[in-house]
Amino acid sequence: MQTQVKKWFQDKEYGFLENGAGPDILVRKTGLIKCSYLKVGSIVEFECHIEDQRLIAKKVSLLPKKRKIQNKQMNKQRGSRTHPFGVMT
Repeated sequence: MQTQVKKWFQDKEYGFLENGAGPDILVRKTGLIKCSYLKVGSIVEFECHIEDQRLIAKKVSLLPKKRKIQNKQMNKQRGSRTHPFGVMT
């Protein structure tokens, strides 16, 4: 599954992930892969398990952010135009 980090408590080493209209998903530091904490707003991929009638995220890994700089460079290479669709120039 993929979702966004809702809260992270650095001192307590746990946080919560977004779950739409359902209850938030608990994530502990021990469930993180290749990182030691999460930033609010980051996108993560994880496995969801049920423990003590609660949703727990395990094998949580950060997904890379899309870079705006790359998009701008790609547009320059393509000779980008700012005309909306349907407008003839």
